[in-house]
Amino acid sequence: MSLRDGLARHLRSHFVDLDTDRLAHLGTHRRGKVRELFVGDDEIWMITTDRLSAFDVVLTSIPCKGAILNAIAVAAFEATADICPNHLLEVPHPNVMRVRRADPLPIEVVVRRYVTGSLWRDLEAGRAGVYEVPLPAGIRRDQRLDQPIITPSTKAEVGIHDEPISRRVILEQGMVEEAVLDRAFELALALFARGEALAAERGLILVDTKYEFGLVDGELIVIDEIHTADSSRYWEASEYEARFAAGESQKMLDKENIRQWLIGVGYQGEGTPPEIPDAVRLDLAETYARLHERLLGRPFVPPAEDVRESLYTVLGR
Repeated sequence: MSLRDGLARHLRSHFVDLDTDRLAHLGTHRRGKVRELFVGDDEIWMITTDRLSAFDVVLTSIPCKGAILNAIAVAAFEATADICPNHLLEVPHPNVMRVRRADPLPIEVVVRRYVTGSLWRDLEAGRAGVYEVPLPAGIRRDQRLDQPIITPSTKAEVGIHDEPISRRVILEQGMVEEAVLDRAFELALALFARGEALAAERGLILVDTKYEFGLVDGELIVIDEIHTADSSRYWEASEYEARFAAGESQKMLDKENIRQWLIGVGYQGEGTPPEIPDAVRLDLAETYARLHERLLGRPFVPPAEDVRESLYTVLGR
């Protein structure tokens, strides 16, 4: 069976009618954009679903997306644990992480090496000044920066847009203590450098990514997910220079593919979302699976079983 055929068997999301009551013993249920969370006193069970969000709106599902992202995140946590402790405790199921519960910082730390995506769109619209980060004059779309920059954003609830913010405003509003914020920025840059190096070994460019941090007993740790196709942009390294010189779009292995499709049909998070055809959903699933193979060195194999039932078997009562 081909990869696409295997993914097509999971076009109907296993998580649409997930019976959260069967998992209630794990903790208090909370629904995130792409995760079902069961929160206990000291730990959280994070079920990464196949839901797709773009422009902070949950739009559809992508076959096997949850398992693919979970695998990439776990590998990235393991590959960066010497730089910054993380919340990962256990991976009892391909879609699940059991993690330490932390007090999350109310911001996302976005590290960028290239001027692209939302930063480029902000530049074109004259909104990039909100970050208070200087950029070279005459910069072009997809241009590489000599040094990575940090463009933070707020962390919004489901259905509300994250908003760009500057370090100065974060401190003025008392959102994060200065020493904690500076340490988070320092760790983010170190994590990004490791991610860049690992991607380069696989012939990829880690373009930008976002990190979330939390405090456990006063210790800053990285939480949520890191270096996945949802939280990061990846380009084919071998094609970058030629495409940049020609002013062509880069070859992407991440969620920016669906953002560009949505922009192409006139949607950027406002109004009624368009229906996303199955072929587009499968295309993105294949892209995620290819990134899995490139980063982890092994192909993604779509599960034969019903993911929902396997969750109940592993986690339920």
